[in-house]
Amino acid sequence: MSSQELADFLRRRREDLRPEDVQAETTLPRSRRARRTPGLRREEVAALAQVSVSYYERLERARAPRPSPQVLSALATALQLTEAERDHLARLAGQVLPAGNDGAPEHVPEDAQQLLGRLDGIPAYIVNDRQDIVAWNAAAAALITDFSRLTPEERNLTRISTRFRDTLCTGAPGSETDFSRQVAAQLRAASVLYPTDNVLAELINEFATHDPDFASSWRNHAVRPIPGVRKNLHHPTLGELEIDRHTLGLPGSGFSLVMYTAEAGSPSAAALKSL
Repeated sequence: MSSQELADFLRRRREDLRPEDVQAETTLPRSRRARRTPGLRREEVAALAQVSVSYYERLERARAPRPSPQVLSALATALQLTEAERDHLARLAGQVLPAGNDGAPEHVPEDAQQLLGRLDGIPAYIVNDRQDIVAWNAAAAALITDFSRLTPEERNLTRISTRFRDTLCTGAPGSETDFSRQVAAQLRAASVLYPTDNVLAELINEFATHDPDFASSWRNHAVRPIPGVRKNLHHPTLGELEIDRHTLGLPGSGFSLVMYTAEAGSPSAAALKSL
């Protein structure tokens, strides 16, 4: 159990929740103190979760014993956590065992390889929990870069995005931070799953140094997945493309499938077909 990480996660999710977000039929405890921040107070979360105020305060100060599954479930409901956040909360509290190995999986399942090969004309690749690109199709190499010419260390999604920032692709207007938030959520979940993975820790520090949006999302314990991200891509032969990046988890494998598509009938869709 990471008491400090658990405490920080609870505090940030409490501060994100507003009194007006609580169901109208729920009565929050009254306080004579002025509300200093827009988020819920500790005593309000304690009341919603039906735990003592002193126990919840100790949880946020990293001084409480390990919470039971029942308490975790009550806190998750009180804080209106998503399924991804509930899973993250459980892992922080030690209710879900970390992976048996000390790093992201490397062997891509055969059915995942077959699926990748069947995506004819759709740029796609497979990443592990560390966001290493471990398999790709020809369309992805033509769209982004020849992954086979990169070293295994370079063949990482975060490192590639840093290397090609402002030269290969940028966030589409209104979605500039989505990619960084998505990667922060994925690596945050991986860091709990593989707490002894030093390569992962180095990667997180490296990306936080180069990307302030990632650093902000990491500090905020952002673990809500963003399955779709729109990006503007500058291709050397196809020109300017507006594409959507989709991420689909492959259940039970520790891998995700990433695909790039464009709006049907758009010039970008026509350009992708020419790859």
